[in-house]
Amino acid sequence: MNANIGPTDRLVRIIVGLVLIVLALVPGLPLAGSPALQWLAGIVGVVLVVTALVRICPIYRLLGLSTCRLPRR
Repeated sequence: MNANIGPTDRLVRIIVGLVLIVLALVPGLPLAGSPALQWLAGIVGVVLVVTALVRICPIYRLLGLSTCRLPRR
């Protein structure tokens, strides 16, 4: 499978994913009051980090999108 996540998209996904994971795990933060929000934030955070690491986003593939730069000729 070809990568469809570019460098900027990858960096944003890693940062947002790590922030969501931290928000889900640290007690006393706004998400700590709702277990459902904690789980949701944790799952979304993990998905964002994993897709950034493998550089493939299934939703982008379904929609025919790519944030990778086109190779120069």
